[in-house]
Amino acid sequence: MATSVMTTLPHFSGLRPQVSPAPVQSLVAVQPMRQKGKGALGARCGFIGSPTNLIMVTSTSLMLFAGRFGLAPSANRKSTAGLKLEVRDSGLQTGDPAGFTLADTLACGSVGHIIGVGVVLGLKNIGAL
Repeated sequence: MATSVMTTLPHFSGLRPQVSPAPVQSLVAVQPMRQKGKGALGARCGFIGSPTNLIMVTSTSLMLFAGRFGLAPSANRKSTAGLKLEVRDSGLQTGDPAGFTLADTLACGSVGHIIGVGVVLGLKNIGAL
């Protein structure tokens, strides 16, 4: 059941498109699209507790833990050339006893997400996930 469809293909020359009719042969029958879900009411809830979710939560939590408890550089702890952490006054106001600021939270959360995405993509690439 082959049908022939006549369409026009645009050809571009600079910034002005020039349309010329060109026949296009289609070997696939055109069928009406079917809806796969219930629209806005259909939801997939299988993500919570999945391996991908656990990897992302774990990597982000570990990075936030490392930043909060002084195992990673932060706004109040700079890293030296020998990768030692030195305390300094950044001037940022915080109510945390360890001096963990909003900037530290955002930075450590972002790095945790980057690490998690790398782990997920790596495991998907080798077929382990």
